[in-house]
Amino acid sequence: MKKLNYLSALFFLFSIIIGTNINAQEKLSAKEIVVKANDLVMGNSSFSKMKMTIVRPEWSRTVSMQSWSIGNDYYMIYITAPARDNGQVFMKRLVDMWNWMPSIDRMIKIPPSMMMSSWMGSDFSNNDLMKQNSIIVDYSHKIISSDSLENYDCYKIELIPLPESPVVWNKVIMWIEKNHYYQLKCEYYGNDNTLVNIEKASNVQQMGDRKIPTKLEIIPVQKKGHKTVLDIVHQEFNVKKVTKDFFSQQMMKRIRPEN
Repeated sequence: MKKLNYLSALFFLFSIIIGTNINAQEKLSAKEIVVKANDLVMGNSSFSKMKMTIVRPEWSRTVSMQSWSIGNDYYMIYITAPARDNGQVFMKRLVDMWNWMPSIDRMIKIPPSMMMSSWMGSDFSNNDLMKQNSIIVDYSHKIISSDSLENYDCYKIELIPLPESPVVWNKVIMWIEKNHYYQLKCEYYGNDNTLVNIEKASNVQQMGDRKIPTKLEIIPVQKKGHKTVLDIVHQEFNVKKVTKDFFSQQMMKRIRPEN
């Protein structure tokens, strides 16, 4: 009887612990979930090596790059291949975006009129680079359902622009995995609520001190045969040597790729 009582007590305690964890998870707001998903892939600072493949009906090409970042406000991208683009650098510092082109010895500030232009001929736009934090500050967030995606149990979250927010999308639907907060899918809708882009993330792997999706696909649904695939080859988080002083026009001209 004592053994039975002991096992019953353990079972009761285990139930309380599990119930507490579930309740704590359920109490997260939609915005807190989106923040967790964003923080997972950004970290306080990071260094990464990536390969971007641009796919078109008649051709495809690959761009290799390295990037350094601090949160959502500071990052720098150094193009390492193909040879014709090698050495080209892009930098975001707060709300400004710059492009250093060593082949013509010219520094270009990207104007607002070019924010929707294609970045490096891909399905990413300059605005995609400039507005990474807008999913948090420029939208309201609402959990609309749960859904299963690639065997992952996900929150399905609707993002609607706040009044007067300077955003491109009229609505965004996100699928975020419940246990680890992987952002696995996004749907982007235009002003007439027409689906414009689908973003899919997959291939979860250990990168530095965490597991993250390492493959990102951008598919413009109205352009048959078009997509851009971004593969993370290497990533480190919380890189102490990356400080805000690193993100300057002088560094854009001096920086070299890491081995």
